[in-house]
Amino acid sequence: MGAVVKRLLIVPFLVVLALFSGTVAAGGADTLFAASLAGLDGKDVNLNDYRGKPLIVNFWARWCAPCRTEIPELVQLQNEFGKRGLNVVGVGVEDDPVAAKEFLAAYGVNYTIGLSKKKGVWLMQALGNAQALLPYTLVIGRDGEIVVSKLGPFKKEDFEKIAEQLLQ
Repeated sequence: MGAVVKRLLIVPFLVVLALFSGTVAAGGADTLFAASLAGLDGKDVNLNDYRGKPLIVNFWARWCAPCRTEIPELVQLQNEFGKRGLNVVGVGVEDDPVAAKEFLAAYGVNYTIGLSKKKGVWLMQALGNAQALLPYTLVIGRDGEIVVSKLGPFKKEDFEKIAEQLLQ
């Protein structure tokens, strides 16, 4: 096989690998499960409550254009797969609960949201997103292991495939 053909076969594989993988710091999801964030209702959102459950954790902010595109996909995902046991949790890299609540209401968000700019940034960095760029999504299996970490928005089809795999 020629060098050009090999390169053409390897490049798509590397792109897919880069899209659906990430470096996770030592401790993996344990760092996430140890955290609690401010809920929109003023009560803490303890992420440990989601241990042992199929989980998608999405880090977002109001000012993040790709996040605004991705949030409706997460709403649909929760609608479609929530009854089967999938949990979606949004981590808002935000400190203003009033503004966040208004923003989320406009999108009809139906999944759990925790807010904290400082802790959200720290969590992203501890979980493999060193530059704390958004959106950042973690997919965690029932065993508590991070299956996928992805920087950048997911597409609806990708979310659906992942949800099906998590629920098997």
